[in-house]
Amino acid sequence: MDYENIYIEEENNLAIITINRPNKLNALNQRTIEELHVAFKELDEDSEIKAIIITGSGEKAFVAGADISEFANFSVKEGRQLAAMGQKNLFNLVENLSTPVIAAINGFALGGGLELAMACHFRVASSNARMGLPEVSLGVIPGYGGTQRLPQLIGKGRAMELILTAGMIDADKAFAYGLVNHVVAQEELLTLCVKIAGRISKNSTVAIKHAIKAVNAGFRYDADGYATEIEAFGHCFGTDDFKEGTSAFLEKRQADFPGS
Repeated sequence: MDYENIYIEEENNLAIITINRPNKLNALNQRTIEELHVAFKELDEDSEIKAIIITGSGEKAFVAGADISEFANFSVKEGRQLAAMGQKNLFNLVENLSTPVIAAINGFALGGGLELAMACHFRVASSNARMGLPEVSLGVIPGYGGTQRLPQLIGKGRAMELILTAGMIDADKAFAYGLVNHVVAQEELLTLCVKIAGRISKNSTVAIKHAIKAVNAGFRYDADGYATEIEAFGHCFGTDDFKEGTSAFLEKRQADFPGS
């Protein structure tokens, strides 16, 4: 696929996806969602890529929401389809990706932008970042998983207040709430994310895949997180990565995981 609204850089088992619509503050339109869907699928299937960072171009915005002009005149049916397809093709895809995804929030993360960041496995923010779900100020609600993931991350009461007031919080409050893992100066944002990704890439990709699945199962209404963990734990014992990891530990050397 020829990308118009994103670009990808790959180096040292790491891929960095940058959403590049600076004139729209990197707002998510349907083309961008489609491009991100393809990019995440392809990177997840690439055995050389062990971590993914997603960020926005420029210094103002990660993603400043969805592109409202695309759906301002939608019908009820079209609105429902918009949310369903967006969740299926991007937000749920990212959350359940086998490859860890880090959101590098470099500015405004509003509406669909914050929903995209919350779908990632964890988040790092620059000190100038601002986050919120302003949808009710437009007469609609968050439709890309925001009403579900925000309470999971910061608690029901805080999520209710943020959603119902359509307010924004700064990076420090997001850190205090547990919405982001780290806050750094903007010039240090990608450096820290790359450092964390490098630590991830040294570990077993097979074990990481199962860990992501088990953690996510604990937040699903139709899954038993403990049962998923037990099954995944047992499965790991039959992998080459487990054999290598335990052998390396006993032999007091660095593991070289084959990824199988």
